[in-house]
Amino acid sequence: MVRRTLAAEVCIEGIALHAGVRTKARLHPAAPDTGIVFRRCDLAASDPIPALWSNVAETRLGTVIANEKGASIGVIEHLMSALAGADIDDCLIEVDGPEPPILDGDAMCFLRPILEVGLRDQVGDRPKLFVRRPVEVHAEDAGCGLYPDDSTKFHFVIDFESAAIGRQEFAFAFSRRAFEEEIAPARTFGFLKDAEALRAAGLARGANLSNTLVIDQDRVVNADILRFQDEFVRHKILDAVGDMKLAGYPIGGRFEGRRSSHSLNNALLWELFANPANYEISI
Repeated sequence: MVRRTLAAEVCIEGIALHAGVRTKARLHPAAPDTGIVFRRCDLAASDPIPALWSNVAETRLGTVIANEKGASIGVIEHLMSALAGADIDDCLIEVDGPEPPILDGDAMCFLRPILEVGLRDQVGDRPKLFVRRPVEVHAEDAGCGLYPDDSTKFHFVIDFESAAIGRQEFAFAFSRRAFEEEIAPARTFGFLKDAEALRAAGLARGANLSNTLVIDQDRVVNADILRFQDEFVRHKILDAVGDMKLAGYPIGGRFEGRRSSHSLNNALLWELFANPANYEISI
């Protein structure tokens, strides 16, 4: 398959999830072999930040990448997921703040304008990473793994004490159409009991009842905006698709997550690349 980039520039503007300020993300077509690269255009002489697993600097409340000079971009997983869903290999993303906008808290709000401008084929073939041996990481009752498979698949299980979520499981065979219909619309979620502490710490200031599914004990406060009954596990797959995009290659293999987090997803890529016998990169 050939590499792809955007056919034209895309500009997306809105409120950032944690910073609570209005930010703008400009997605530009990029030359072959550029990969996905971010740049903080609000910082003087800001160096690019390649969107790679090895540049992940923080994972507590979203995936944050940074460069050696300390410039960082946070909460990139939804945008990365949309780029993966659109099969985009090369793109320069300029953000005029610490995070891209959160918009609807899903990947569809990025995917839709990307598909509207269309894609352009690049010169040269697209390398793909094939998982050759099982790779796993664990932390207490959570874990995730990558396993050899003929195609790209995601399987996720979550289990929360809240009856509003409970145990949810979803399996997803990756394709652009399936991603657009089954995964991209799934919104992020959080618990009302955590909101006050997060805001006191200067976080989640852009979260609201239109971009975040809010759980209060055993009920979804804004259940009227649910798009799927199992939207919570679908969003966990959305996050995993974005985090696996940081491998720098499309992955041929099966991702399995059990209550996994951004931290474990990143640890999985470190484990994958720790041994060249775990994978093979080919055209």
